[in-house]
Amino acid sequence: MTRLARLRQKLTDNYLDALIIGNPDNIYYLTGIELTAGDGYLLVTDQLAVIITDERYRDYLAHFNSDAVMGVITRDYVGKLVELTTKIELSEVGFENTLTYREFEELDDRMEVGIVPADRIVEKMRRIKETSEIDLIRVAGKLHAEAFAAVCDWIRPGVTERQVANYLDQWMKSHGASGESFPTIVASGPHSAQPHATVSERVIEVGDVVTLDYGYFVNHYTADFTRTIVMGQPTAQQRTVYQLLQQARQAVLDQLMVGITGHDLDRAGRQVIEAAGFGENFNHGMGHGIGLSVHEFPASYAPGSKRLKMRHHEVLTIEPGIYLAGEFGMRLEDDVVLTHQGVEVLTPAPTELVSVCE
Repeated sequence: MTRLARLRQKLTDNYLDALIIGNPDNIYYLTGIELTAGDGYLLVTDQLAVIITDERYRDYLAHFNSDAVMGVITRDYVGKLVELTTKIELSEVGFENTLTYREFEELDDRMEVGIVPADRIVEKMRRIKETSEIDLIRVAGKLHAEAFAAVCDWIRPGVTERQVANYLDQWMKSHGASGESFPTIVASGPHSAQPHATVSERVIEVGDVVTLDYGYFVNHYTADFTRTIVMGQPTAQQRTVYQLLQQARQAVLDQLMVGITGHDLDRAGRQVIEAAGFGENFNHGMGHGIGLSVHEFPASYAPGSKRLKMRHHEVLTIEPGIYLAGEFGMRLEDDVVLTHQGVEVLTPAPTELVSVCE
């Protein structure tokens, strides 16, 4: 069954005649057509799939070979939606709840049919990956692991966080990545105690902990990868903290199976950290889904996510972290795919703590 056919079944299940889709990732997932955000809509009914965009995409659509999708060129996206939904005589049309309030207001003012929010219909379809998607994420994961090895060979005391980020960006793009899926994190010294630190001009010094967290698109799909480096010989405390992260990661891998709840999966790793007295220093969820975007459904599995159950062919991150304010922080993140047969790590990099000497 094609993705459009699956979506049409979902529309029937949700008592909808059609769905208006504006999320570029969802449009690409369903049709293979690449639109920039804000450059149009995809209207899907039980019979039609129509891309509504403007003159900039005329030549692109003319060369896009698809019998399943029709292209319409206009400068008035909403006007064309009104025309189509009225002509087809639809009554209940869903819209993605990722629309901006301004977009919703325009639709609500101009549409002559009933419009209702449709809660993450396509996002929930994207949660379960096809074999071809897993293959693409596997390629991306391998490239991220190779990039880390290249950074470890290059990095040295005296370079700045920004120089590291720029080196990584150049390496990834010269080896097949098209761009970042989120702003790269290079956090050194006390900055590493901030889980989402921004890259700065700070000079990396001997004794610093350096956390690298990055994701890049490769053939439209992204990995999400984190490793921690120590510049010089790690202290006993740094070794202890990192060993706890290794143990927490392994505990999650050991418990990951189809049907386990997000709460229980998070708990498997979190209790390792809590038992060592660092529970308050781990202040985010254990992981999230990835694919065409870096945060896909499930957006997070964390304490309390008891209704979330892990499923066959789901791709997730595992990312335990410990952050000691004013001192240092460490995080270890891998991407995995879950199947009925077991778990495969898609980011094949060593998990040992890397020590870089001058």
